[in-house]
Amino acid sequence: MIQPYASRTQEKMKEVLMNPNAMGPEIHYYMIRGGKDKRNITVWESGTVDGEYIKAYGHYHVDDFQETYKILEGEGILLLQIRQKDATGNFLNNKLSSFQAVKVKAGDSIAIPSFAGHLLVNTGKTWLVTSDDSPVNLDDSASMPAHADYEPIREMHGFAYYVVEKDGQPTLVKNPNYLEVPEATIKNDISEIK
Repeated sequence: MIQPYASRTQEKMKEVLMNPNAMGPEIHYYMIRGGKDKRNITVWESGTVDGEYIKAYGHYHVDDFQETYKILEGEGILLLQIRQKDATGNFLNNKLSSFQAVKVKAGDSIAIPSFAGHLLVNTGKTWLVTSDDSPVNLDDSASMPAHADYEPIREMHGFAYYVVEKDGQPTLVKNPNYLEVPEATIKNDISEIK
């Protein structure tokens, strides 16, 4: 029988945390995959891991398609990053052409640009709950679906910026594993996404 439920554990998240040795919750977030007939639901824990807010692992899509996230509950920050390409058209994992961070809240709907790396961060005090329409094939892994490429994120130990709590507010901290990253600030509204 196909299992649509998956979770992302502290052990797995160590691969992309700013401080992989810090203690965190046993489960960072839960996923219920809908396949082609139902929307996917994701629920994030609240809190931080050594000051870094609970987040998704993050991934790039392997095919050219758009995905839409709807924020059902809570608040957070959406991170989007687009990689540069080399002379032969291959993506460079450690060099970005763009990076954006934007606050999201319940009621927001966000179209993820094709090939943009993306993840959500829970900066609120409650669950962050989303639905999305990514084409999960339940014959593969509910936890690591085949349409998503997690390897570049693992290789770089996370996204180009980590979102940490500083003086009670979310702040961006650069990931030193990237060679070229645009300067970034946290935008206040999804209408500011380019």
